[in-house]
Amino acid sequence: MKEPIRQSERHIEAVLAALEVLDCFLMAPVLTTKQLIDMTGLTRNRVMRLTGTLSYRGYLVQVQETGAFTPGPKVLALGKVFERNNNLVQLARPILRELALKTGESISMYVRDGLERVVLAREEGTQFIRYNVSEGQRMDLHAGAGGKVLLAYAPAEVVRAVSEDEHLASHTSRTITDIQELSTELEKIRRQGFAVSMGERIQDACAIAAPVFEGEDQLICALAIVGPVSRFTGANRKIFTAQILAVANKLSKALGFETQTH
Repeated sequence: MKEPIRQSERHIEAVLAALEVLDCFLMAPVLTTKQLIDMTGLTRNRVMRLTGTLSYRGYLVQVQETGAFTPGPKVLALGKVFERNNNLVQLARPILRELALKTGESISMYVRDGLERVVLAREEGTQFIRYNVSEGQRMDLHAGAGGKVLLAYAPAEVVRAVSEDEHLASHTSRTITDIQELSTELEKIRRQGFAVSMGERIQDACAIAAPVFEGEDQLICALAIVGPVSRFTGANRKIFTAQILAVANKLSKALGFETQTH
């Protein structure tokens, strides 16, 4: 007898295809029809039907001058609903904003999603030259301070899966791509309680990140202060490290984690 399909395994192909199109905008905010075809592998006719439907319902907007597409107001509205109902973002937003104003540097919050990290929230700094990422942007775990923190405190199977990848992406000459070197770096992060990245993902960017815990010592996210390497030297780096650790501890306590021992 054929087993019944569980509800969680029921998929509608047209909906999956539409979501695949929307997922492309996690990689770039503006995409042409050709780029969407290349990224999804769908036919031109199908992409055109999907983008037309999504535009009609407000999930995409077509740029009149170029014909390219960008996420529409419905996506923003759903994001705001998520944010209002997500306790972590609600608690973190004013804390991130306060630190961004205090330091002048950009502050980001990352969560792990499988073998990647996602920018869940961010606040821009006030400096004229500053590091810029978009909320929802996805990045590697092995490259950059925020990713390394998430990886350092991740379950063993996640660390193993990343470590078994023989071709870790190299973004700059400083990206850690050697498995043993990465393992040593993760041990150091767990020992000192924070991570530093000097040009690992972007050549002239520096980041210092710290873990945020909830409940019984469970990692929930990483906070990072990011800016040009030139502003993260000497005394400044020590000050920024102390500030990001203090903010991470503050958010951890707000989430019910009483003792930071890392």
